[in-house]
Amino acid sequence: MGVQGNSMTEPAFARDQAPSSADQGAYQHLVRGQALAAEGRLLEAVTALEDAVRDAEYQGDGAVLAKALRHLAVVRHRVQEFESARASAARSHRLALDLGDRSLAGHALNTLASFDIDAGAHDTARERLAEALEGCGDDGGLRGQIEQNLAVLSNMSGDYRAAMEHGERSLEAFLQAGDDEGCARALHTMGMLNADREQWDDADRFYRRSRAIAKKVGNLHLQALCLLDQTEVLIGRRQFDDARECADAALGVFAQLGDASGKAAVYRFLGMIDRETGAPALAEGHLRLSIELSTGGRHPLHEAEATRELAILYQQVGRKLEALDQLNAAHRLFGRLAARVDRVDVARKKSLIERSFLQMVRDWGQSIESMDVYTHGHSERVASYAHAVGQMLGLSQTDQMTLRLGAYLHDVGKIRVPSEILNKPGQLTAAEFAVIKHHPEWGVDLVEPTEFPWDIEPIIRWHHEKLDGSGYPDGLAGERIPLNAQIICVSDVYDALNTDRSYRPANTKPVTLSIMRDHQHWWRPDVFDAFMRTVGH
Repeated sequence: MGVQGNSMTEPAFARDQAPSSADQGAYQHLVRGQALAAEGRLLEAVTALEDAVRDAEYQGDGAVLAKALRHLAVVRHRVQEFESARASAARSHRLALDLGDRSLAGHALNTLASFDIDAGAHDTARERLAEALEGCGDDGGLRGQIEQNLAVLSNMSGDYRAAMEHGERSLEAFLQAGDDEGCARALHTMGMLNADREQWDDADRFYRRSRAIAKKVGNLHLQALCLLDQTEVLIGRRQFDDARECADAALGVFAQLGDASGKAAVYRFLGMIDRETGAPALAEGHLRLSIELSTGGRHPLHEAEATRELAILYQQVGRKLEALDQLNAAHRLFGRLAARVDRVDVARKKSLIERSFLQMVRDWGQSIESMDVYTHGHSERVASYAHAVGQMLGLSQTDQMTLRLGAYLHDVGKIRVPSEILNKPGQLTAAEFAVIKHHPEWGVDLVEPTEFPWDIEPIIRWHHEKLDGSGYPDGLAGERIPLNAQIICVSDVYDALNTDRSYRPANTKPVTLSIMRDHQHWWRPDVFDAFMRTVGH
């Protein structure tokens, strides 16, 4: 969801009405805290808002106290003091209820809902927003913020149409309230909704309007976010020179504000620009800077995305094992995000990583096959056969993914087998076959340093094991052989019999199936039956 997902859910810092002169001390601190937060000077804003809370408590001004607590909650959340942020917002809500002020209570509920969204508690967020909407009355600024959060929730659940409707209602409410800063945030949200769907022209138009208003009201942080998101648009359009200029401008503002999250996102984009313009060393440096600024749970989405981009870079320059390591790390990070937050865009990005895994592993398998002139396309065919058998057996998506990756790499150990043995035209000697029989173990040795998210090592080691114990390298029998290894085994044997080899021509399909029926005791009955009903049909 854009590059700064959390910014979509933060309540806007609408300027509050001035109280009576007797209460000016607390109010002045409140206004100063709001201004500092809008400029991105968050630690100073915390101090000013804490002063506002203290003075409002001393003066007994419940309304200013409730507002100061709410704004303090927002700033604390931005500096990742999550527990104290929620406590401040909850206290603001209780105080507003005691005062009987439904508008103040609605603002506090909206703030709590924004925290719920970031924490993945979407049902709770919807309940709070519904309650806040009932009590917002004529408060257009509050209505705009609620509609903005509803747009975020709809987008996270994949309902783009509803998200845009909420976004438009948010903008309309802010316009009616005369809330320029709210309008800027609503426009920024609508820009990100369009960018998520790669509708670059519409996204750019919303970002430009948002940035113009943010500049007018002096919100430096929102200006930087718009510059950052416009960088994504320009990369999407492959306008890399303009993208670099935009990224540099955003980096300057984020550096001025001391915003590590923003800097991490900029460095990721700079790395992508470098990679696409033929500067791999610079790309690696920028992407590693992004990861460094994001690690330790500080900005997990930025870390996951920068790690994925680094994997793509390594793949492009031929550093296959490093690419797989980075893909695995990115897959793990996106998995944690998907578990914490039910976000469609996170699930989509995780799916893209899985496709990248398949492509990299497929390329690796094909490079191994190039050593053996008779096995070109073997791993691809085995993967196809295994997929059909797995589907017939009703395997889960995770097991299907494991099967495909295992199929592409089941013969990876043959890279250590001398080519004169692999391509020998006649029958192998006992000593030569003994060398061949080591390739499953060598394959495990080769993939072991790479921590795959799927358990493919049993497939690689045991894809030549037979149910009757006559296989190799460990002579496993019966249920000791994993199901996935059995599926790859039956698929592998079929392809070996059905294609040309250095020592014999291919058999016809009827002959191949006849041989396999004679040896069906090598496989579990359900595996052989599923094979015959699909590949052997």
